[in-house]
Amino acid sequence: MKILILSLIFIITTVIGYKIISDVPGLLHTPLMSGMNALSGVTILGALMATATAVKTGSKVLGTIAIIFAMINVTGGFYVTHRMLGMFKTKWGDEK
Repeated sequence: MKILILSLIFIITTVIGYKIISDVPGLLHTPLMSGMNALSGVTILGALMATATAVKTGSKVLGTIAIIFAMINVTGGFYVTHRMLGMFKTKWGDEK
C-alpha cells in the first residue's frame, strides 16, 4: 500500500511539474535554471540522507545512483548557466 501511495504522489507531481514548466515563457528559462540548480542541491541532501539511513543494499545502491544523477544535474546546470551568461559579456576593448 505504501508503494502505491508513493507512486501516486510521484505521478501527480510529475504531471503538475511538467504543466508548470511547459507554460513558462522562453525568456524566463535561464533565471529558472539557476533556481533549479539550488533545488537540485536540496535533492542531493535528501538523497544523501536517504542513502545514509538505508538498511538494504538495494536501497543504498539506488540512493547512490540518485546522488550521482543529482550531481550531474547540478554540474550541467551551472555549466549551461555559465555559458549563457558568457554570451552577454563583452570582450575588453570591444565596447562601442
